Amino acid sequence: MTIALDIFRALADATRLRILALLRTMELSVGELAQVLGQSQPRVSRHVKILCDAGIAERRKEGSWVFVALGNGAMVGPVIGALDQWAAIEPDHWAVADAARLAAVRADRAASAASWFEANAGQWDAIRSLHIAESEVEAAISAVLGDAPIGQLIDIGTGTGRMLELFAGRADHALGIDRSSEMLRLARAKLSERGLGNAELRQADLYALPLGDGGADVAIIHHVLHFAQQPGAAIAEAARVLGPGGRLLIADFASHDREELRTKDGHTRLGFADEQMATWFAAAGLAPVRTETLVGGELTVKLWLARKLGRVTQEMKAA
Repeated sequence: MTIALDIFRALADATRLRILALLRTMELSVGELAQVLGQSQPRVSRHVKILCDAGIAERRKEGSWVFVALGNGAMVGPVIGALDQWAAIEPDHWAVADAARLAAVRADRAASAASWFEANAGQWDAIRSLHIAESEVEAAISAVLGDAPIGQLIDIGTGTGRMLELFAGRADHALGIDRSSEMLRLARAKLSERGLGNAELRQADLYALPLGDGGADVAIIHHVLHFAQQPGAAIAEAARVLGPGGRLLIADFASHDREELRTKDGHTRLGFADEQMATWFAAAGLAPVRTETLVGGELTVKLWLARKLGRVTQEMKAA
């Protein structure tokens, strides 16, 4: 009864209902919520605190930013179900306006990342090497993937195509996707020079991969996730294209507080914690397999390997 009272008290406000609706769409910073709601950040922060205290939302601090996401599914699910039923009876007049302002927030995020990518496409490999020796990362990725044939490989956010250079030769077919046409132009030149005829490049979004369900055996997200607006959604989309037993390898930074990377280099996220990654894996139907920590350079790089649950993995467990 106490939990129910806390939830209903927390939702007894139009602004907090709007926040809940927005968080169903994507994780947002307090500043972005304030932008969509047209309210001050201190006021929005108070509303967020009430929702978090009731377990309906969760806060996560990254440098000077605070991101807000939906709370535990067991708590939030019944509430959302009820709200959907009531919305069918009486539509929410705020929904359309909030959706339009949320689209503007998305556009601002995407434009910021896209402009940085386009401005730095020619220096992308060099910028990566400033954070940690890329040779160490590549050797660790190779060790984690092992020597077995890869099958169908998809490199998500391929950039200049380095992962395809390294692993397409072990794959039956390799697909690299990137949103930036300039990046793809550079990657295409590289792959052509190396004669990798089984590697294909496509311009596409990491949230809408151009591959059917279960079409890939290995997916790689190499130093891309910290640019993603919705890392959990990107992981879920990668999991979608993996067949049962397929592997997802993420190489990215451990959590850090280098705030200048957000403003100077366009990073949306200041690295990731193991617990955070495990939560996203579980939501996407992936089981963690291996984690590697590579200390060196200005930042620590982490490798997270997960395997898609399904018939194959169940048989492997039984064995």
